[in-house]
Amino acid sequence: MEKICLFSRTKIQVEVKNNNNKLFIAIIVALILGVILGGIIHYQFPDSKEVFSKNIKLLGTIFIRMVQMIIAPLVFSTLVVGIAKMGDMKMVGRVGAKAMGWFISASLISLLLGMVLVNTLAPGKGTNIKMDDTSSASELLEKTQSFSLEEFVKHVIPKSIFEAFATNEILQIVIFSILFGIALSAFSKKEAKPILKLLDSISHVVLKMVTYIMWVAPLGVFGAVAAAVANYGFEIFSLYANYLFAFAIGIIALWILLLFVGYLILGPRLWTLLKRIKNPLLIAFSTTSSEAVFPKMVEELERFGCQPRIVSFTLPLGYSFNLDGSMMYMTFASIFIAQVYGIDMPLDKQLTMLLVLMLTSKGVAGVPRASLIVVVATCAMFGIPPEGIALILPIDHFCDMARSMTNVLGNALATSAVDKWETKTEN
Repeated sequence: MEKICLFSRTKIQVEVKNNNNKLFIAIIVALILGVILGGIIHYQFPDSKEVFSKNIKLLGTIFIRMVQMIIAPLVFSTLVVGIAKMGDMKMVGRVGAKAMGWFISASLISLLLGMVLVNTLAPGKGTNIKMDDTSSASELLEKTQSFSLEEFVKHVIPKSIFEAFATNEILQIVIFSILFGIALSAFSKKEAKPILKLLDSISHVVLKMVTYIMWVAPLGVFGAVAAAVANYGFEIFSLYANYLFAFAIGIIALWILLLFVGYLILGPRLWTLLKRIKNPLLIAFSTTSSEAVFPKMVEELERFGCQPRIVSFTLPLGYSFNLDGSMMYMTFASIFIAQVYGIDMPLDKQLTMLLVLMLTSKGVAGVPRASLIVVVATCAMFGIPPEGIALILPIDHFCDMARSMTNVLGNALATSAVDKWETKTEN
């Protein structure tokens, strides 16, 4: 009987691995086809590019919306079950402290790295680029006008959990789920069992839905990439070469740092983790949405060997507090705009900006184009013309691809590290 069970488990694992490889190949093919089709439209049918981009982009929108519809129930059910199953509030506090320790350290390092690189490489100095038309930034500027401490608190604390669910406010859902989970764990096991069983079943059903939705990912990637290339053409890859080159160096340096720390903690198992999350990384890169791969990340981290209760507690927190790629981008973009305008930024002013970014960025987690909104707000706060954001908007899509993928890597490493530390503590 034991041999039959072992054979069945091995068979399932082989099927899952084969499906993952097929999905990975399908996404790569979709990415290449998207670039080719977008290029054809941009150069051969320039009059149709706007209509084409608007329509083909719907494929990406469909995929992201399908994922978004399951994020709220998944975060709520997994986080509540994770906290309630821990039972011991000391353990919740211990895991939370370890996770927040990683998040704060990683955020500060990312911000510092962006600051050091933009000062060293100075991509904004001596530029001839003119910013006569800043209309493209008007929407962001309007959104940022209401950015204040009051708005920060409103964004963090949910007025209604149903409103938070309806608008997919991850940070608000996380706060409600933590309070709900702590309250539930205060009841006896007998009293809490029906609710736990229901939420556990919901999380498993939602994760099953993930396996179906992920097969829409190649279409989403195809649509998102084709729309971007049709709009901007291949020239976008060489536009603002200094800026993109400097930012690419920053992302590579951040990856090296993250992987180095990951190897120190996980050892050779780091390479197994990277194999597990290759699909989420590629999807995040192609769709510019780290949120789109959240459900798949839960699944893959559990398959990697992380305890479900650690994953369900740490990963949602990471999506609110641990956006390494976005953090690096914020200091990089803010100081770059100052360089373009020839504004002197002394070290003490830059360090103050870094701390402000550290705090304000946590209040807009989950907001579309959150990094840009924070950059605009910070520029206004430090006397840098916020209209300068119009300079980097045309190429932000490609920067967003890199920072979304980096956010996914950072959260995978954070969850795996906390799981290993907690396993050591328990042993």
